[in-house]
Amino acid sequence: MKSSKFFINTLRESPNDAEIISHKLMIKAGLIRKNASGIYSWLPLGLKILRKVENIVRKEMEASGAQEVLMPGVVPSELWIESKRWEEYGPELLRIEDRHSRAFCLGPTHEEVITSLVRNEITSYKQLPINFFQIQTKFRDEIRPRFGIMRAREFLMKDAYSFHTSQKSLDTAYSEMFNAYSNIFKKLHLEFRAVIADTGNIGGSGSHEFHVLADSGEDFIASNESGSYAANLEMVELNQKLRESDKSEKSNEIIETPNVKTIKEVAKFFNTTIQNCIKTLLITDGDNYFCICVRGDHEINFVKLKKLLTVEKELTMASEKDVINIMGCPIGSVGPMTKKCPVYVDNDAFNCIDFICGANREGFHLQNANWDRKQIKKIADIRNAVDGDPSPDGNGILKIKKGIEVGHIFKLGTKYSNSMKAFVTDSNGDSIPMIMGCYGIGISRIVAAAIEQNHDENGIIWPPPLAPFLCAVVPINSKKSQLVNEQAEKIYQQLSELNIEVILCDQNKRPGVLFSDLDLIGIPIRIVLSEKNIKNGKLEIKLRKDNEIVLWDINHIQSFIKKFQSGEIG
Repeated sequence: MKSSKFFINTLRESPNDAEIISHKLMIKAGLIRKNASGIYSWLPLGLKILRKVENIVRKEMEASGAQEVLMPGVVPSELWIESKRWEEYGPELLRIEDRHSRAFCLGPTHEEVITSLVRNEITSYKQLPINFFQIQTKFRDEIRPRFGIMRAREFLMKDAYSFHTSQKSLDTAYSEMFNAYSNIFKKLHLEFRAVIADTGNIGGSGSHEFHVLADSGEDFIASNESGSYAANLEMVELNQKLRESDKSEKSNEIIETPNVKTIKEVAKFFNTTIQNCIKTLLITDGDNYFCICVRGDHEINFVKLKKLLTVEKELTMASEKDVINIMGCPIGSVGPMTKKCPVYVDNDAFNCIDFICGANREGFHLQNANWDRKQIKKIADIRNAVDGDPSPDGNGILKIKKGIEVGHIFKLGTKYSNSMKAFVTDSNGDSIPMIMGCYGIGISRIVAAAIEQNHDENGIIWPPPLAPFLCAVVPINSKKSQLVNEQAEKIYQQLSELNIEVILCDQNKRPGVLFSDLDLIGIPIRIVLSEKNIKNGKLEIKLRKDNEIVLWDINHIQSFIKKFQSGEIG
């Protein structure tokens, strides 16, 4: 491809609403353009990259035995009513009506559609197991779209659904999908982690998330050094043993603490560590209130807490007004010694002796406090893991890293087949619900995640499998030098014949501008031809990854590319 024939429109300034580097660089490099909040057009350069991700995903899915289908983006309400998610899904489901006042939605996910399709096509156990996948545009009406395509309302996703007659068969398919996903991210040259995860609104008995590691990630993942354990922070189970003795020789004392509210302020006032302070937080599901106690340096894990409390609604922090009404004091003075709400204590908090806590009186704290088991409703693991915690599998310690979720696989079970009556006849002639698996991967999100992991101050650094072009041939002063022009054309043709994706920069732009654009766009290999170097039988090669510049024999450029592709160079 010649640059004069390929639309590339780079920008020098970042958009004002861009918060993360991938959003800034995708706009500046001319990959996407915003149409509305959370809705983007993909320009030719961006679409080439998107299609590369899509093709790698498609090939791995086909290799796993999954078969491609294409379901509608507009879904009739009847299917969602059947699954009981029409009202449950919430405002992210964009509901519309046609001219006949029939209700539809823009598909945010396709469990209902695939279940309906399969129940009409599959009737016997002999037709199972089977796995269908699609690559489809989804729409979720995010309350606050942000981060460009990272959290857009409209996005491209691959989703797959497997159907089985036994849990063993589902487990086999799940393992195959796990391996396929791992292969996808390896082929994309991305550093990733597969972690144990919560099933969330999708449901099911088990799941794993796939995260691309990046400092800008919204999710926290915990893993040990050996790689034998990895989990989403909300799913890390900490096996802390409880102390046996409740006795202390010290007597507690109520101390006046004017203007002391935060844990750091409390620790400073009492000349102690935050580990020796207990945070008591009033939590509500909207109907009930709970006193939750964690150590001063720890945070509540709301996923664990919700399971412990067995509540259906989401848990939130109680308002200042509610805290005062219920506890009789403001937030900074709340303590665990109360009968006004059931008290739940984290394991590590319970192991504290002679600790500092709120006295349930404004402006007062309790010194040398100790637990009274009779006042505690439950002692359990209800905190987030932190750096240095023992790995749950017994191998080493945990390290907390940030990740961007780009894939999620679930063991759905019979949630949808039961509600939507997707049954088959088994070998005994009985009608049984099909057991389902669900496997999603964010095609468009992968593009942004790859940039978050691969960039520098000059722009994007594409891993070769994702790069829109592997090489850029840059002739210097080609309009004035016939020699440069001929050699550039020759090398361009040679690489094209080898099926190497190459762009010839044949536009009349200053070298500095060209170099800046190529760095911004992130093309892995830059080949520069000047009359001086050509006469010496050389050309200049710059590798985008490390910005290394080398002179290479002009007649052996193919060998350089082969060495680069094999990993011998770069």
